[in-house]
Amino acid sequence: MSDCPCGSGRALSQCCQPIIDGEQKAERAEALIRARYTAHTLGSMDFIFATHHPSTRAEIDETATARWASESEWLGLDIISISGGEPDDSTARIEFMARYRDAARRRHTHHEKGVFEKYHGQWYFRDAEMPDVNQFRRDSPKQGRNDPCACGSGKKYKKCCAIA
Repeated sequence: MSDCPCGSGRALSQCCQPIIDGEQKAERAEALIRARYTAHTLGSMDFIFATHHPSTRAEIDETATARWASESEWLGLDIISISGGEPDDSTARIEFMARYRDAARRRHTHHEKGVFEKYHGQWYFRDAEMPDVNQFRRDSPKQGRNDPCACGSGKKYKKCCAIA
């Protein structure tokens, strides 16, 4: 029994595999995003393409997507937020981060807000939106290199705590 790559904590055979194999459908949009992530890790590209909304499926570069999936080492999926996507809903937005290593062994995080739509009773991935990213704002003034160090040593910041 192996854990499902989607991070649910359940066995692959009891989580995403039945959805990927077509034995059951994703009742919620979250189940679809988890199954799509798992399909990337398993190289099940037919599932990825089949669960892309029919109206936008032609926009997929299948070769590049398959190459990206096969050349990546998938490290984990984090679901940040879910809006909609329940069995009675028709749309959903799921913000997620998928972590992976590329062929050169560099770490990456794919962060997006997936847009899902139910079409003929089936959930599909329709599009992606940029997630809301909050601008970092400093609460206090920035410590200048030539300012006295905030630790109270009497030294300049650059000669004191900036070195640590």
